[in-house]
Amino acid sequence: MINRVVLVGRLSKNPDLRKTPNNASVVSFTVAVDDRTKGPNGERTTSFIPCVCWNGIADNVAKYTKKGSLVGVEGRINQRTYKRADGTTAQVIEVIADSVQFLGPKAEGTPAADVAPMIEESESIDITEDDLPF
Repeated sequence: MINRVVLVGRLSKNPDLRKTPNNASVVSFTVAVDDRTKGPNGERTTSFIPCVCWNGIADNVAKYTKKGSLVGVEGRINQRTYKRADGTTAQVIEVIADSVQFLGPKAEGTPAADVAPMIEESESIDITEDDLPF
């Protein structure tokens, strides 16, 4: 099974940074992506894709992006349900971002050294010579 998503679009509002009870950072944002189809009057249609990222990626997205920022997001689709305060069940489909690339020009007043062009969450992998195919 493959669950991989790649999006390029603009943030439709400022990212929302929160902390979990364990002090992990989580940021939510929505990426507006133009569709290939056009509406009944010939106007472009846009999809608004909710995205979430965690820890270091979340901190950097919150620090370096804002409404209108052009980003590339790579991740996976996640579906979850939760109970609302009124007792009804809600279903959410969102992209869990593994990496976010900042594609637009740097914000005014931001020193070049502060701009991180790509943030990825990676795992450490130990490879031995026995693992190599040659």
